Amino acid sequence: MKSAPFRYIRANAISDVFEAYAKCDGEARIIAGGQSLMPLLNMRFAAPKALIDINGIDALSGVTHSNGSIRIGALTRFSELISSPEIEKYLPLLKLAAPHVAHPAIRNRGTIGGSLCHADPAAEVPACILALNGNMNISGPAGDRVVEAKDFFRGIFETALSSEEIVTSIDLPAIKHGESVAFEEVVRRHGDYATVGLVATGQMRSGSVSALNLVFFSVSDRPVVASRIALHLDAQPIDSLSWDTDLDAALSEDLSNITADVHTSIEAKKHLAKEILIRVLKKLVMGSKI
Repeated sequence: MKSAPFRYIRANAISDVFEAYAKCDGEARIIAGGQSLMPLLNMRFAAPKALIDINGIDALSGVTHSNGSIRIGALTRFSELISSPEIEKYLPLLKLAAPHVAHPAIRNRGTIGGSLCHADPAAEVPACILALNGNMNISGPAGDRVVEAKDFFRGIFETALSSEEIVTSIDLPAIKHGESVAFEEVVRRHGDYATVGLVATGQMRSGSVSALNLVFFSVSDRPVVASRIALHLDAQPIDSLSWDTDLDAALSEDLSNITADVHTSIEAKKHLAKEILIRVLKKLVMGSKI
């Protein structure tokens, strides 16, 4: 199939985006990498009046480090994240996760902002940004605002963005001394969306982990913060961890809204969630940073 007719508008500044939105009465879509949007257009699941191409806005690209914080432009490609020395040094969780995003051709064009705004609950990067306590910098006709990652994702393909706003960048705290990160997912084939995935950060001290942040993905309509598990495991020795009824109850509570997909039942997803939780905790103990 081919897309419905649309008007193409190339923006060279963020102000051009707002002007285009106004002309289209909000019935326009941003296109950057287009790796998710173009299939939707071709299958006519989306039929906007206009596409606003933001690839000419240089200010939306790049990775910078300042005062313990990393700013990633929304237009930054996944391949740039993988090759960035700043990401490797200060945000190793993204360095771990980015190579699992689809395939090289998609990573060369797909953007971090596009992935976050698309808000696919099976995607790796939204879960990472949530685990890292990221902030979305958003611009719109009414001005600029900042939305924390925990408030940004509202459901399947649904975010806190209004129809005339754009994510310009993401701010993330740099990894701290003694902090460890881990990434794990179960996929049918490398590059597919995950059946179940888990990302984690934590502060390691003498074989135990504190300030644990666990985020599951591909288990519900948005990334899920496993706060009950984190509380249960706080300051416990991880090397001798065994699965017990308390941990099982914590997992069940955190995944109370778990949903099946076309390939995997709820029971199978719960089993996989248990398995990758143990793997992730072991990786944290090993101090996985890259």
